[in-house]
Amino acid sequence: MKLLSLCLLGITFCACTRNPDVLRVKQYTMRDINDYQTEEPLTRNEKMRRLYGAVSIAERASKLGQYYTVLWNNQHAGNREIVFFYRQGGSKIHQIRRTLPSQLSHGKETFSMIGEEYRTKGRILAWKIDFLADGKALASEQSYLWE
Repeated sequence: MKLLSLCLLGITFCACTRNPDVLRVKQYTMRDINDYQTEEPLTRNEKMRRLYGAVSIAERASKLGQYYTVLWNNQHAGNREIVFFYRQGGSKIHQIRRTLPSQLSHGKETFSMIGEEYRTKGRILAWKIDFLADGKALASEQSYLWE
């Protein structure tokens, strides 16, 4: 009887665990620096976190723009990188590459289009993020408008 209950307990724990996603993307766009006391609590918290340390109006204005937080999880031991492809105000595709530390199995990378670049070149219209291991794409996330 103890063996049966122990097996059932083990099966329950195995069924509750899930394989974490290799790649998740969270987007946030900060459009204004106005009083954030009237916003929803989650939105207010995100805005306060992004504006942390910005005291003057000019510093706060330099934080306006788009933020992309990439959460990654992978046990691969080789060369790994995250590539952020984006289209901004035209048909040209730009890219930003980040090499990931080999000793980490999970982490967070933030890509942002803020400040002068956001004001002059405009917002990001479409994007795609690839997780590469040894040059091969293991996971990918993209916006609805990406071709």
